[in-house]
Amino acid sequence: MLRLTTLTGHRVPKGPLKLMHRVYKYVLPAVDLELKELRLMAQQIPDAELRIQALDSMDTKRFHCQGGSVYAAAHLEQRHILIPLIVALQTISDYLDNLCDRSTSLDPDDFRLLHQSMLDAVNPEAQLQDYYALRAERDDGGYLHHLVRICQRQVALLPSYLSVQEHVSGLVGLYGDLQVYKHIRKDLREDYLLNWWALYRKDYPSLQWNEFAAAAGSTLGMFMLFLAASEEGLSEEDGAAIKKIYFPHVCGLHILLDYLIDQAEDQAGGDLNFCNYYDNESLLVERLATIVNRAREDVLQLPASRFHRLIIEGLLALYLSDPKVRHQADVRDVSRRLMKNSPLTRLFFLINSIWIRKQQA
Repeated sequence: MLRLTTLTGHRVPKGPLKLMHRVYKYVLPAVDLELKELRLMAQQIPDAELRIQALDSMDTKRFHCQGGSVYAAAHLEQRHILIPLIVALQTISDYLDNLCDRSTSLDPDDFRLLHQSMLDAVNPEAQLQDYYALRAERDDGGYLHHLVRICQRQVALLPSYLSVQEHVSGLVGLYGDLQVYKHIRKDLREDYLLNWWALYRKDYPSLQWNEFAAAAGSTLGMFMLFLAASEEGLSEEDGAAIKKIYFPHVCGLHILLDYLIDQAEDQAGGDLNFCNYYDNESLLVERLATIVNRAREDVLQLPASRFHRLIIEGLLALYLSDPKVRHQADVRDVSRRLMKNSPLTRLFFLINSIWIRKQQA
């Protein structure tokens, strides 16, 4: 069992009411302030295309920052470090995803260089680079550099960051690999993804290739490591254990749910969707249910495991309550089957998710 004082003490919310109280009172207002400042800077980006994508990523993916920042609710005394860090890194992720998704380029070297910014962001010693050097749109007025600096400054403030830095960088590296391979030419991307999976499949024998790829696309493992590093005295062994607890099942569940509700959009846009690689709907439900159960089992190894169980139930509620579900009959069916016999905790989060969306509409 890991020995983390903050994560085992009375300060960690262990029930949904206390967690949501902290989210509404402390987390969401702080996230709003961070995003407001970043939006003001994004509005000043000189290049029109970069400006459009930066603003759109904040408009359409705001809930990514809100959801990720829930980890700060487990250590409110360090929220002044955790929330700016999580918001900045998630904003880089969402911005770069837009740039690659709607890119004027299909150059893997361009995508790789863009995502070097995320690797630099989690290394406080890294020197800033010209991350746009391989693309036509280059003048962002210092926006991406600003985001990288925020992350570097904040991780340097985490008391035990050296104990998790290697594992954070490893997860960021996997995330960058995925973003490169999934955004290249359509006739190449599956071969590249399968060759990439061949490097890791022996380490994850219970996964299919699409499930590993989905896990690589999650930022939750990074955020959990930030939370752990906010505690004094974290050992390198604990850092390694936490990474294994969150990756691949918690991370994989996160992104498979995201792909589940995006199937219609991705089909219309010709985008790759990892939920389309199952032979039928029953197998999709079976695999998702297996990953949910494995994620629940994994987090039992953590102190304050009830908090992490709340994260898992919250993920299910957040994604399965998304309005996109209503407009896709097959996704509605999958959602009903996954929500069958829902625990009261998940139903509580479901109601809260719907309410939060209405407030932002």
